[in-house]
Amino acid sequence: MVSNDGTFPLRPGDRGAAVADVRAALRSLALLQPAAGDDGAAEHDGAVYDEATELAVRHFQQVRGLTVDGHVGEETYRALSEARWSLGDRLLHHDPERPMRGDDVTNLQERLLELGYDAGRADGILGPETEAGLRAFQRDYGLSSDGQCGPATLRALRQLGRKVTGGRPQLLRQSASMVESGPHLIGRVIVVDPGHGGDETGFTAGETTEADLVLDLASRIEGSLAAAGATVYQTRGRDQNPTAAERTAFANDARADLFLSLHMDAHGSEHARGVASYYYGTGSGASSTVGEQFAHLVRREVVARTGLIDLGGYPRTWDLLRMSRMPAVRLDCGYLSHDVDRLLLLDARLRGTIASAVLAAVQRLFLPAEADPPTGTFVLPART
Repeated sequence: MVSNDGTFPLRPGDRGAAVADVRAALRSLALLQPAAGDDGAAEHDGAVYDEATELAVRHFQQVRGLTVDGHVGEETYRALSEARWSLGDRLLHHDPERPMRGDDVTNLQERLLELGYDAGRADGILGPETEAGLRAFQRDYGLSSDGQCGPATLRALRQLGRKVTGGRPQLLRQSASMVESGPHLIGRVIVVDPGHGGDETGFTAGETTEADLVLDLASRIEGSLAAAGATVYQTRGRDQNPTAAERTAFANDARADLFLSLHMDAHGSEHARGVASYYYGTGSGASSTVGEQFAHLVRREVVARTGLIDLGGYPRTWDLLRMSRMPAVRLDCGYLSHDVDRLLLLDARLRGTIASAVLAAVQRLFLPAEADPPTGTFVLPART
């Protein structure tokens, strides 16, 4: 895809080369039919972001686990570009400076995982774990172990049947790792990410901003987890607003065991309220299995202890979740735009209760199934 002119998002009514490129991508995915009298290749700077384009974008976003708003922002634009690649279209290899991304990479990762090779998470990013899994496969099958997926490697991958049975290989591997790691929090590294920050305040109600509230909540969570023996880092201070890439890079560099991003939502509807959680996943099988488990645990603990409405947990392919090398969860703790939720969230005692709920969820994540207590009942023993 051609580069966008830097103006995001693209919306209904917009025109230009970037819109033409989006429409071409949607046609290549069979999500958009050419306009009357258009052969699909003749659009230029006059291409219009019309109603049909918006509907196609919404469908694409729904399938890919993106925010469904009908607009093409940076993540949707990048996802459209990645969706164009099929396995075999290009030579795949690991580039540390500019990692290759695309559906062909996802297909390669899923194939290696099915064959029993640890290629990391099937996230569509060809990183060092995928390269190591590919090299191991090549060695085992007498191929040149160069870490490049070319014609010979593709033939071998397509000729072999699935070796791992009894569940998703990634789930089996992550579950085994969790069991082996033990139930304690001492030595665990947890990164807490307060959303927004700096000049980006998020939703504002009077003198209260979302950025300040989630920073306070993050500090309470940090204190609770640290008291239980964990090492906790926050991604920002009051005057900072790191990008999503900087937040995940911070967690990756810290070699965190868990990554929790905190937000408080807002919506134009007066009925929007409640708690939602999000984890990395495409909605079609590829997901962070431990992330999914933690997303459900932390949301249910918050709901059980606060009385906030449960909105459920959902897979998303947001870069904040996708680029992290550990289980990552975004927790939306309520709607500041709703009168009841706002009153609750402005209460420091409730934010303290949410911090206790997060601590309980983290501890439950590392407990064996037979020792896991019912939601809302776990109390961490006092340290002596």
